[in-house]
Amino acid sequence: MKISLIITLCVTAVLALVLTLSNPKRDEAKTKEELLTFELDMADGKLTPSRIEVPANQPIKISITNSGKKAAEFESIQLRKEKVLAPGSKSFVVIKKMAPGEYKFFDDFHQATAQGVIVAR
Repeated sequence: MKISLIITLCVTAVLALVLTLSNPKRDEAKTKEELLTFELDMADGKLTPSRIEVPANQPIKISITNSGKKAAEFESIQLRKEKVLAPGSKSFVVIKKMAPGEYKFFDDFHQATAQGVIVAR
């Protein structure tokens, strides 16, 4: 009877370890940290840089800072991404693999002056 209990505890411990190590959320968090990252500053209708060149067919992360005094919204219809940032805040968007080409993005709150492009090569 003691041997059955010991075997059951060992099997349970091994299963718990396997489930912990194969946790997709853990892998996803690690992946987001390791992605090639590009910086974008949004400030009251101005994008810096307004052109971001990235490698094609590779996921990337764009770290966005709103250094302005008004809210900003990173938006790309082609990439199906949008992120609203309060003044003085920072966030990011992860973009999956992009085929070679140009992908427009803009500040939805300042469309007249804040237009940019991501160029995947």
